[in-house]
Amino acid sequence: MNLAPVIKTSFKQQMLKAREVAIIATVNRLLAEKGFEAMTVDEVAAQVGIAKASLYKHFSSKEELAAAAMVGVMRRAQSYIRALPPNAKPLDNLRAVVRWTLEVKLAGDMPSLPSQNSTLRATLIANKDYMDGLMDVSDRLGAWIEAAQASGDLNPDLPAIAILYIFFARACDPVLEFLRMGGLYTDEQIVSMVLGTCFEGLNAR
Repeated sequence: MNLAPVIKTSFKQQMLKAREVAIIATVNRLLAEKGFEAMTVDEVAAQVGIAKASLYKHFSSKEELAAAAMVGVMRRAQSYIRALPPNAKPLDNLRAVVRWTLEVKLAGDMPSLPSQNSTLRATLIANKDYMDGLMDVSDRLGAWIEAAQASGDLNPDLPAIAILYIFFARACDPVLEFLRMGGLYTDEQIVSMVLGTCFEGLNAR
């Protein structure tokens, strides 16, 4: 029986990988707190506890830093979506994905989306990992939306693409922070309220 050779990772490689993980985690948090435009490379290096020159050994620009964080969140979303029950109602899976998005945002782990004229936007469009992930997520959600419309669980008169973008917009919804700042509701109550307005609307039943 042939056994595959065990590839050992050197201590230096392990340390570099650990530093890269710490950098991306810091960038992710800063993007969630203040957005791409306000974040600086100096700030990232200081919070990770390394020199800026060391940071540039991992990422060549501020845009690459932010793109790495965005790719990480996209992969988390893909993993979550793939783990959902394949036989569940499409509407239930859509609600689960939006709930996950809201919870990640409230936890401070959802990077703010770049503006239309941001240099980060151009970097993301050119990033194959990010775009492949975005297309995968869009295709999966789009299929569930169309199935939910066909079953009458979602309004069939709305374009599926409009519903998809409404769901995506929850990743940068300021309502979450406004409700939390008021101090009147728990995070679970906030998530439930936003989910309700997203799926059931504001009309009295």
